[in-house]
Amino acid sequence: MIVKLKDVYPLYLNNKAVQPNTDLKVIDKFTGEIAFRTALATPDVIDEAIAGAVRAAEPMARLASYEKQDVLNHCVARFKERFEELAYALCVEAGKPIADSEGEVGRLIDTFRIAAEEATRNYGEIQPLDISARAKGYMGMWKRVPIGPCSFISPFNFPLNLAAHKIAPAIAIGCPFVMKPASLTPLGAIIMGEVLAECDILPEGAFSILPATRAGADLFTTDERLKLLSFTGSPGVGWDLKAKAGKKKVVLELGGNAAVIVDKDADLDHALARIIFGGYYQSGQSCIHVQRAIIHADIYDRFRGMLAAKVKTLKSGDPKKRDTFIGPMISAKEAERLKGWIDDAVAAGATLLANVPEGTDVVREEAFGPVVVLSRFTDWNAALAEVNDSKFGLQAGIFTRDIHKILEAWDDLDVGGIVVNDVSSYRVDNMPYGGVKDSGLGREGIRFAMEDMSEIRNLVIRRV
Repeated sequence: MIVKLKDVYPLYLNNKAVQPNTDLKVIDKFTGEIAFRTALATPDVIDEAIAGAVRAAEPMARLASYEKQDVLNHCVARFKERFEELAYALCVEAGKPIADSEGEVGRLIDTFRIAAEEATRNYGEIQPLDISARAKGYMGMWKRVPIGPCSFISPFNFPLNLAAHKIAPAIAIGCPFVMKPASLTPLGAIIMGEVLAECDILPEGAFSILPATRAGADLFTTDERLKLLSFTGSPGVGWDLKAKAGKKKVVLELGGNAAVIVDKDADLDHALARIIFGGYYQSGQSCIHVQRAIIHADIYDRFRGMLAAKVKTLKSGDPKKRDTFIGPMISAKEAERLKGWIDDAVAAGATLLANVPEGTDVVREEAFGPVVVLSRFTDWNAALAEVNDSKFGLQAGIFTRDIHKILEAWDDLDVGGIVVNDVSSYRVDNMPYGGVKDSGLGREGIRFAMEDMSEIRNLVIRRV
């Protein structure tokens, strides 16, 4: 199948395609040429979308579980039908190699499928209240109800699946939403809007997909009609938005400089293959990409040699070619920033980005690019402390067969998740995913996002 993108795409305002302009130019990240144009939402359009979401809050909350499930299942079916289109669009707008783009479309489908299942599992609880004489004859129960209109801001690096992790649970729990996709990669979310617009059961105002400039999008954060802000992106932007968000609940999925530990009992061939994936997949543009590899001293020299040899074989180039492993970074500016960090590390004494001084940016900050920094350890607890020596705390990977060391890591690593015998970059879309420290607040993973997008409503009954 030959896929051809349209020249112009709309935004979606209160469930409908609208073409007020063609002001946003989206670049093919490999060729540097304009791939297509989309409409750009102005503040008055965003205001109208929020007003629509407010009007839709009650009818959305009253949708039956099976109706929400039907919407999500419709999306699953349509995404399967449009699989090649979605993958090609992602390859063009994000510069993601086509094989990896196909993988992300698969995860998009998984995420909506999981949400369809969870749409009928919004359980509550019966709670005994007769804990003392004064409460004899009382019983309690609680349920979760939708929090109301939500604001979503998604990033450029996984423009399908990270948007899906906001949209799908919102539908499953019954929250209307306005979404700002990344201006660099808006098409995936626009196609999701096109598919959702086919669902007549959704009340008007249930969703709006609104590409917008950062300067013109303040209402996504500041408008008091919105009850939740879910942002995925850089830490600096995320914490700034939280400060401006007012009384609304805020969920932040931010950055990291994730580490993996490779103990001397690890399967080195397996660890090598997974660290290559974790460090260089998506050109390292993932908040859980393997940035730091902490290797036991007994195997360090051998593993460093294996890693260097393998990295030299990785093919970079045109992401539309199936044998390309590393595509372009999202922009020349980001590539130049990372090159500067690498040059600074080499000037400070690094070789193969080994022996990098602790204070350098490539160790302390989020690289968000294809680079891995090596260090060595002899003591397991010291290795755990090195992982924790970071302002971030998203995920970590450990390669070991020792169950005691695994449990120590689970107890002691100050991160949101630990992956055993795999890299920090691994994620399954139904697990609780998120970080601590500067890596964010709250958790994604459909059921956990639904909890964030809902509130507990209690009921107390007295038997008389």
